[in-house]
Amino acid sequence: MCQRRGVAELRVWLIRHGESDSNVGGPSSTPGETPLTAIGHRQAAQLARAIPVPPGLIVSSPYWRARQTAQPAMDRFPGTPSEVWPVQEFTHLGSLDGRSTTVQERRPYVQAYWNRADPDLREGGAESFADLVARVRDCLARLGKHRPGPIMVFTHENFIKCVMWVLLNQPGAIDRRAMLSFREFHDSNTVANCTGVELRSTESGRFVLLPHRIAWSPPPR
Repeated sequence: MCQRRGVAELRVWLIRHGESDSNVGGPSSTPGETPLTAIGHRQAAQLARAIPVPPGLIVSSPYWRARQTAQPAMDRFPGTPSEVWPVQEFTHLGSLDGRSTTVQERRPYVQAYWNRADPDLREGGAESFADLVARVRDCLARLGKHRPGPIMVFTHENFIKCVMWVLLNQPGAIDRRAMLSFREFHDSNTVANCTGVELRSTESGRFVLLPHRIAWSPPPR
């Protein structure tokens, strides 16, 4: 691991979970309980085999699909500590919680939410966009306290994209303009299942994205 002024440079891999039932059009009623498909399980196993060095810490979202994706890595490195952090997916449609719906059926509700662009809206008691950004900032601060690395974080597409957006844009106030900026960034970038981005710490203690952004992908199956 590189050294900068006597401080070890910290590497963090943010990995999106493997293919899930909802990714292929299946219905779900509770976001945290959606499982991986058979392909998703194979992706997770393949990813675990491709990890180049033993991680210093394995972190997972509490959502089932992320925990299933992390499990093969935990099995390969039983001596590596593992923790569950609040790096779950951004779930902002509280009025649909408990109703079995597909991604296609949720699409008009999602579009209406983003068109409203109210960063403090907790629709149906769900998380607001401002809450999501706060979770991202808390995660980055928590990651920065860990040495040594690398740290593997098994998380979700919107969470990863929000981390990328925060690091690249360094937003101040989380207002309507910031929310619209994130939505544009979200729609212009793709994080496929079981791929992710790599972060590196700086001398100031902050994180930066590696230039090529999508920095982790297991070999083709």
